Amino acid sequence: MISALKRAAMAATAAVLPLTLSSPAQAAETLPLGAAVQQLDVADESREGYTRDKFKHWSTGADPSDGCHTRNEVLLAEAVEPPAVGAGCRLTGGTWWSYYDDREVAGPSGLDIDHMVPLAEAWDSGASAWTAKRREAYANDLGADASLVAVTAQQNRQKADQDPTTWLPLSEDAHCRYAAEWTATKLRWNLSIDAAERMALSGLAARCPGTVVAYKPAQ
Repeated sequence: MISALKRAAMAATAAVLPLTLSSPAQAAETLPLGAAVQQLDVADESREGYTRDKFKHWSTGADPSDGCHTRNEVLLAEAVEPPAVGAGCRLTGGTWWSYYDDREVAGPSGLDIDHMVPLAEAWDSGASAWTAKRREAYANDLGADASLVAVTAQQNRQKADQDPTTWLPLSEDAHCRYAAEWTATKLRWNLSIDAAERMALSGLAARCPGTVVAYKPAQ
C-alpha cells in the first residue's frame, strides 16, 4: 500500500513536471526512452586528470541573497513536508521521499544530493574538455529537476560514480524513471555514453515501454 506521504511526493513530482514527463514550457524535445538513448553519441571514456574539486560545488544557489546554497535549494524544492528555514538557511524538520529506495526520510541529515550523472562520469563523458565555469554550472544545475536529486545517503554512496551498467536504484519501480532521467541529463549536457552503457540503457528502454525523456540543452 502506498503511504499518504509517498502519494504526496508523487503528486508533487507530477506537479513540477520532471524530465521524465513532457513539458513544452521547459523541454526542447521529448522522445521515447529508446529513441533518446539512440541520440547519445557513443565514445570511449577516460578518467585521466579527474579530481572532484574541478567541479566547484555547492554554489550560492538560485538566489545568492537568501543564504541557501544549492544543496538546500534542492532539499527545499523536493520536500514533501517543508522543513523550517532558520538563519543562514539552516533546515530543520521536514520530510522527503527517496525514490531510489522508496523510503520516507525525516529531517535533512539522512539525505545526500545525488548528481544524476556523477561528476566523475561526466568528466569521463566529455566534461574534461569544459571550462571550469561550465563544470561549476553542471555541478549546481538547478535548471532541470532530474540533474540533482535528494536521496538517502546510503543509496547515494552505494552508487558513487557508477553508471547504469553496474548500478541501479534499489527499488525496481524506480528503474524506468532513473533510466529516463540519466538519459535526459546526458542529452541536456551533451555528454556521451560508452558501448556498455548504451547496451544497458537500451535494455532498460525495452523493459520500460511508454517511458519518455524530455530535456532542454543546458546553456
